[in-house]
Amino acid sequence: MPNEAAPAHQTDAADRMDIAALQDGYRRGTLTPSAVIDRVLARIAARGDDAVWIARPDAEALRAAARRLEADGPDGRPLWGIPFAIKDNIDLAGHPTTAACPEFAYHPTESAPAVARLMAAGAIPVGKTNLDQFATGLNGTRSPYGVPRCAIDPEYVSGGSSSGSAVAVAAGLASFALGTDTAGSGRVPAAFNDLIGLKPTRGALSTRGVVPACRSLDCISVFALTAADALGVFRAASGFDGDDPFSRTADAAAASAAPHRMAGCRIGVPRAADLRFFGNDAGAAGFAAAVRLAERLGATLVEVDLAPFLETARLLYDGPWIAERYAAIHDFIERRPEALHPVTRQIIAAGARPSAADLFAGYYRLRELRRATAPVWQAIDVLLTPTAGRQYTVAEMLADPVTLNSALGYYTNFVNLLDLSAIAVPAGRQPDGLAFGVTLTAPAWHDAALCALADELHRAGNETVGALGQQLAATPKLHLPPAEGSVRVAVCGAHMAGLPLNGQLTTRGARLVRACHTAPHYRLFALPGGPPARPGMVRDAAGAAIAVEVWEMPVAAFGSFVAGIPAPLGIGTVALEDGEMVQGFLCEGYATRAARDITPLGGWRRYLETQGG
Repeated sequence: MPNEAAPAHQTDAADRMDIAALQDGYRRGTLTPSAVIDRVLARIAARGDDAVWIARPDAEALRAAARRLEADGPDGRPLWGIPFAIKDNIDLAGHPTTAACPEFAYHPTESAPAVARLMAAGAIPVGKTNLDQFATGLNGTRSPYGVPRCAIDPEYVSGGSSSGSAVAVAAGLASFALGTDTAGSGRVPAAFNDLIGLKPTRGALSTRGVVPACRSLDCISVFALTAADALGVFRAASGFDGDDPFSRTADAAAASAAPHRMAGCRIGVPRAADLRFFGNDAGAAGFAAAVRLAERLGATLVEVDLAPFLETARLLYDGPWIAERYAAIHDFIERRPEALHPVTRQIIAAGARPSAADLFAGYYRLRELRRATAPVWQAIDVLLTPTAGRQYTVAEMLADPVTLNSALGYYTNFVNLLDLSAIAVPAGRQPDGLAFGVTLTAPAWHDAALCALADELHRAGNETVGALGQQLAATPKLHLPPAEGSVRVAVCGAHMAGLPLNGQLTTRGARLVRACHTAPHYRLFALPGGPPARPGMVRDAAGAAIAVEVWEMPVAAFGSFVAGIPAPLGIGTVALEDGEMVQGFLCEGYATRAARDITPLGGWRRYLETQGG
C-alpha cells in the first residue's frame, strides 16, 4: 500500500540516521561520531519530556565516548560511531535496570552480552528506554515513567512493550534500538512506528542480563530503519553464550536452506475466515495490497489454515505460561504488590493460580500444536500476516486495557511458542496517515533470509521510513552472501530450470536462489551448433538487462562444473540488476560474429518460445 499521507517533514540527507548513511558519512569524512552524538542530543532536547527515556548518560559522557572512538579508529568495528538505545529491561553497566518499576531497580556491574557485543563493535549506547512494565503488554501505556506515544501520531499508542525503543528510532534519536519480544513486543511497536522489527530465533542472542518476562520464550529484538541495518545489528549482537542456559548454537543448514528472494518463494496467506482487523477497514485493504505486492514480486501464494497457530497463541496468556511471568518476579510481587502498575499486577498475579498439572497439560497441548503446524512449513517457506489489525488511540487503550491489548497480539503471540523467527515490515500508510505493517514468519534460523525478503517487500511498497520522512530508496539494498562453503552462479541458457543441462547443477547439490536480470550491460546471442542449443552472453556497455537464474552450489562441486563447460563459454563475474556480483556464464567475443543477436528478446526462454521450443 503506497504512502498516502505525507510525513511531517522530510529528512535532509545530511540528517539521516540509518546505519548505512552514517557509515558513508564517516568514510567520506563529512561526519564524525562526535557530530552524530551532538545531533542526537539536540533532537532529544527538542522533543522535551516525551516519556521515551528512563535513564540516559549525561551529554559529556556521550561526547567522551565518541571522542574515544575517534581516537581508536573504526578498524574491526562494524558499528563504529552508531548510536543505539536499549530497552530498560536489558542491562547496561553503570546504569540502573528498572523494567519500568522504580522500586525493582538494580545496578548491574556488567552489560548484557548482546549489549557488550554491540559496544565492542563500536556502537554508542545513548540511553535506556521506557517500556510496558516488566515487558507485560503490547501497547506502551503501562509505565510509571509516562506513555511514549506513537512517533507518527501522538494520539495513538506506540505499541509495546518495547515502546520507547521503537519511538527512539522512528523519531531519529538513535539509529537502532534493542527491545525484547515474548509475545510481539519487538514487532507491534515496529508496525505502529513504520520500522523494521526483527524478532530473531530464540537463543540466537543471549538473554543473560535481561529481566525475564517468560524466560523460556524471551528474545532480544532489533528495531531499525532498514532490514539491512537490522541484519547488521543481529550479526554483531548474536553468538552462543555458554553462561545462558537458553542460548543456542546456530543451525547453518537451516539458515542456508531458506529462500531469500520473493521470486519463487512460497508465501502462506491466512484464510479469509482467520483474518481479523477489529473494525479497521484500512488495515484490511493494506494487507490485501501487501499480498498482491508479494505476488507481483514473484511469490507463489498458498492459503494457510491459521487455526492451530491461533490456538497456540491463546496458550500464552490463557494457558499456564502466565505462571512463568509470575515466577520471574515472584519474590518482588509478593513483597511489593503495590509497586506494580495495576494492570501489570492483575496480569502477572494470575500466574500464581496454574498448578503443575496445568503446566504439563499446556506443555502437552503445545507439543500437539507444534506437530499440527509442522506440515504447513512443507507447503510454504514464509507466512505473511498483518502485524496488528488495528492501532488504538491512547484514550481507547486506557479505557479498555486488557481486551484491546489482546487484539494487538492476535497475529504475534504464537511465534515464540512455536520456535519461529519473524520480522515486521512497513506496508505503507493508511488514508488517516497511520502506518500499517505486515510480518514475515519462518522456521528458526531463517533470520538472515527473512531480512532479505523484508528488504525486498519494504522497498517495493514504501517510499519513506520512520516518522521523519527518510527516503528509503536512498539506502543500499540488502545482499546476503552465499551460504558458507557455497558459490552463486548466474545461468542464462540451457542450465536454467527445466532445460536440458539443468541436471549439471542439481546433481551437484545446487539450489535455485532467484530468477532476475543482469545489470543493463550485456548482449545475448544464439550460438550456432547443438544440441542442445546454447546462448552466449557478452558484456557490452550499450547492451540490455538479460534474464538469468542464480543458483547456489557447494564450492566443492564448482570445480567439476566449470571443467565441463566447453569453449567458447566460460565463467566470469556477472553484475546483477540490484548490484550483486556473482559468477556466471560469459562468452568469448569471437564466437558471436556468426551468431544471432537476440538481446531485444530479453532472455533465452523468450528466444525458445519464438522457435517453438
